[in-house]
Amino acid sequence: MSNKILVYIEQRNGQVKKSSLEAAKVGSNMALKLAGSVEALAIGNSIEGLEDLGKYGVSKVTHLKNKELANYSSSAYSSLIAKFINENIFNIAVFSASALGKDLAPYVSVKIDAGLAMDCVALNFENEEIIATRPVYAGKALVDLKINSAKKVYALRPNVFNPGTLTDAKAEINVIEIDPPNLNVKVTDLKKSEGKLDVAEADIIVSGGRGMKGPEHFHLVEELASTLGGAVGASRAVVDAGWRPHSEQVGQTGKTVSPNLYVALGISGAIQHLAGMRSSKYIVAVNKDKDAPIFQIADYGIVGDIFEIVPSMIEEIKKIK
Repeated sequence: MSNKILVYIEQRNGQVKKSSLEAAKVGSNMALKLAGSVEALAIGNSIEGLEDLGKYGVSKVTHLKNKELANYSSSAYSSLIAKFINENIFNIAVFSASALGKDLAPYVSVKIDAGLAMDCVALNFENEEIIATRPVYAGKALVDLKINSAKKVYALRPNVFNPGTLTDAKAEINVIEIDPPNLNVKVTDLKKSEGKLDVAEADIIVSGGRGMKGPEHFHLVEELASTLGGAVGASRAVVDAGWRPHSEQVGQTGKTVSPNLYVALGISGAIQHLAGMRSSKYIVAVNKDKDAPIFQIADYGIVGDIFEIVPSMIEEIKKIK
């Protein structure tokens, strides 16, 4: 049987999420490796930029449209995706392992009786089989796995899969107006912190820990992040103390991130925190304790007083920029 691959395209406020573009490119590469075909599916009301998925190798996108679906509903979205997969005989589904994707992919996998590989950081191909790699034991080890079921679902960790070279192609958009779904729970309002990058998708993150000594000093974290064009993150201890919102928490009980650059300020490096950021491409740590565990995984480490070092870093970066 020829492999048919479906990529789910996540949208927020009518805008396609960056992590879904990465998933689209992975789905396109899958189709080439497995001699199959790839399509994409988006759900919502008005969605911009779907034609740009052609640049990532997806030639056809189906948009299931209804104003009641503008905001995410796990029951409605999962039912629609499962129905679309079964009716169009897709055997592979690809999601981003974003906060929404981590909720949605398991629902869909159950509804279509598929095996599920969550939080994948690599996909390899052997004899037309997909070997997925994902972290285990709080990120201290990696495991390779193969799904043996007829249908397969993969959720990809954001910021790990580089889209690589893009084309100028445009995707064909098929908009299907659907009847209002039966929503068990209806989202009436969404509030988002304006002007702030989401740490889960940011290419650069500057995080602060207890070493910042109080919320009044987090302006240094914010200024360094702003200077670098990145997002602000925080350790669990900082969030538990009420210094920063939970949306900024990085770690096992917060968000798992994989930015190009992760700057840890005053973070000792507890295993729970490392589990959420150790896959970052480059890690820079600033801490006064030379034996802090964070230095064991840092690419660059600075031992010293944060309140002297960070202002100097900001000043030098501004000079370069």
